[in-house]
Amino acid sequence: MGFLDIDNATKSYGALEVLHHVDISVEEGEFLVLVGPSGCGKSTLLNMIAGLEEISSGEIRIKNGVMNGVHPSKRNIAMVFQSYALYPNMTVGQNITFGLEMHGTPKAEREKAMREVATLLQIEPLLKRKPGALSGGQRQRVAMGRALVRNPDVFLFDEPLSNLDAKLRVDMRTEIKKLHQKLGTTIVYVTHDQIEAMTLSTRIAVMNGGYVQQVGAPQEIYDMPTNIFVATFMGSPAMNVVPATVKVENGRAYALVSLHDDSLVSLPFSQDNLVAWDGRDILLGIRPETITDEDAADRKSSNIAPLRNRVVVIEPAGSDTFATMTLGGKDVIARMRSDADVKPGADFNFAVNMEKAVAFDPESEQRIAP
Repeated sequence: MGFLDIDNATKSYGALEVLHHVDISVEEGEFLVLVGPSGCGKSTLLNMIAGLEEISSGEIRIKNGVMNGVHPSKRNIAMVFQSYALYPNMTVGQNITFGLEMHGTPKAEREKAMREVATLLQIEPLLKRKPGALSGGQRQRVAMGRALVRNPDVFLFDEPLSNLDAKLRVDMRTEIKKLHQKLGTTIVYVTHDQIEAMTLSTRIAVMNGGYVQQVGAPQEIYDMPTNIFVATFMGSPAMNVVPATVKVENGRAYALVSLHDDSLVSLPFSQDNLVAWDGRDILLGIRPETITDEDAADRKSSNIAPLRNRVVVIEPAGSDTFATMTLGGKDVIARMRSDADVKPGADFNFAVNMEKAVAFDPESEQRIAP
């Protein structure tokens, strides 16, 4: 049993069920990110935790107390919204302490808490300003300060950085992570940005179509996606997924994949569970960074497979060069060093780290265990 438990929770609007039997347990001090495309149900789930949406069935518990039917003001949660939701006629200091004032906290305590939070967020010079005189990043800090000052059991963040420009979003991401490491607070954070999810979280819940697809640590989600949706949603560029056929020779499974000229290459798997799939079609999943040149291949890997194929397009990206080839009839992206001698229209000797390869059942689209 966790600090926050979502137990078989559903949400329906009339006959339409939009959240389906969600089970997630969040430990105290954990940073859980709910990630998924627009309309997947992540904000609805967050609103159910907050009490802004009623739960249709199941239970939500905080510190073992059932929250079903409990008013939001009685849940000891604090929420940071995408829109900041600051009072424009109040100063920053008044915005931060307004909730405490409504709960009857003495003025001296309010002032002390405000100063502590302002110092933590480095917004002391802004306390007498009004929100209209602040930048987007400053407003977001004030919104976080208003949440922090209440010392809640759980912080809920609903896409708090989506209104910020790209650079400020990266800066604020770092600030939120530092804040969590310093305070050890329990956070549930909603985003559609999988980079945000990977960098901020201690655990990720990937959602799609109202279902939780997978819950796990960021590296587990990235390396061992439970299905093709998770594999292709998490990661930028996305995981390459190509048709292949399993061939077994001397007790070892290989993936047979067609090259640009329809000839076949045989790539050896590291896992022995695919021996049972001899002769069957699969979908082979390979991350772009596991396809590179021979000199840059992972020295720790015991399974680097050579792959000579024609390069279709190259995309220089500063620290990396992305090379596209045709594999299994699909465009496949390789992540190369910036100085890799790779040219469009020319054949190139790639190296594939097959220790990192995963296989999926083409019918169910589920990963073939392990």
